[in-house]
Amino acid sequence: MFHIYATVAFLYVALRFIYPLPLATGWRLLIGLVLLAASKYHLLILAFTGTMYSPEVPYWVAYSAGWACTGFALLFAFVLVLDLGILLTRLVRRRASSRSALAKWRYGVAALAVVVSGFGVAQATRVPDVRQVDIQIPGLAPALDGFRLVQLSDLHISVLFPEPWVDEVVTRTNALAPDLVVITGDLIDGTLQARATDVRPLAKLRARDGVIAIPGNHEYYFGNEGWMAKFREAGMHSLINQHEVVGDTRGQLVIAGITDKVATRYGGSAPDLDLALRGAPADAPIVLLNHRPAGIDQAIAAGVDLQLSGHTHGGMIRGFDQVVSKANEGFVSGLYRRAGLQLYVSNGSGLWNGFPIRLGVPSEITEFTLRAVPSGR
Repeated sequence: MFHIYATVAFLYVALRFIYPLPLATGWRLLIGLVLLAASKYHLLILAFTGTMYSPEVPYWVAYSAGWACTGFALLFAFVLVLDLGILLTRLVRRRASSRSALAKWRYGVAALAVVVSGFGVAQATRVPDVRQVDIQIPGLAPALDGFRLVQLSDLHISVLFPEPWVDEVVTRTNALAPDLVVITGDLIDGTLQARATDVRPLAKLRARDGVIAIPGNHEYYFGNEGWMAKFREAGMHSLINQHEVVGDTRGQLVIAGITDKVATRYGGSAPDLDLALRGAPADAPIVLLNHRPAGIDQAIAAGVDLQLSGHTHGGMIRGFDQVVSKANEGFVSGLYRRAGLQLYVSNGSGLWNGFPIRLGVPSEITEFTLRAVPSGR
């Protein structure tokens, strides 16, 4: 379906943008070929590299291709808006605009698409800033009041997010001196061999109570068992429908992690929250790591206090959240509250290299400060 949508978008752009341009036929054909390639970026990558998820090409190629792909998507959107404006103008004024005026508008939307997509790709590939969030946890022991937990999510380490970028993310995370670091899936795009150098900085992550990671859907595309073993070698704890308890006799916190729903397609275990919580102390608050913002009703029934998720990339473009929410149970970005459960959906620290754009939805390293609920509330 994805490729069908791209084809429809190209045909619309060809008919409503390329064909009416006051240029020689040769120039219009050249523009058409460039935009066709941009619209079929994922199909071309699949044909030449065998996968849409991790094209092993030089950084500048990945960056330029991402710019072209996102630029085409914005051009389609802008041309569609322009046509709606033209239609409304005709209905109100009852006359058509001149060809020269329309040509200027078409050049304008093309320039706007190039500039805005260029800005969006630059925003998408920058090192994320720290976002600070205070969370009140009922039943949190006073000894754990002020516990600082840092969430990384959707790093998507790849040719577009290589070793220097990862190293800076690790440096910014360590500078927070957190009590615990959790990574809620989609750490990588690529095979163990392809990403061997890029993931090295992850071994430098430091936190008093350790670093915990769970798989996202992308780990399964490239051999989840191998990647989880690699992360354990780097000093992380991986939770595969399991939990760990942090704290001491003065107060404890359960950190549970489940698999992604695509796991069963690749020989892995389906997400199992009951299994993950088996044997957990009954009186300790529960923090659930679930790559997708899903399974909320089950989490509520299990007594989860805080669920940390990612996967959505925050919708990437402000205003696009309504589209993304439909595929994610209505959750896209930020903090949600449902029947005693608090769900936080990270915008992601990186994002998939196949559509690298952020407009009004910044990437993030999320620092949570857990607060005990005052007595009497």
